[in-house]
Amino acid sequence: MGVAGTYNVTVKSPMGEQAGTFTVEVSGDSFTGTLSGGLGTMEANNGKVSGDTITWQMDMKVPMPMTLDCEATVTGDAIAGKVVAGPFGAMPLTGTRAG
Repeated sequence: MGVAGTYNVTVKSPMGEQAGTFTVEVSGDSFTGTLSGGLGTMEANNGKVSGDTITWQMDMKVPMPMTLDCEATVTGDAIAGKVVAGPFGAMPLTGTRAG
């Protein structure tokens, strides 16, 4: 099925659970996409695909500017990984394919 698609995701952050929609549009071994939720929309930058694993970065603006380093693995319709927020450490990301 591949990693492309739209996912309903939750990131467990220090500010509580952040729900959002994560889109992944694959082109070869790279991808583009967005994560939209309560804190706005962030673009996926430097998206890379390696089998069922994707890695990317996002530039968070709210509540403070920070670059987030992200990694997730897609297994069937499930996505699971982590968002690393600098000194705040790794936050779990989980979700399921929408639709």
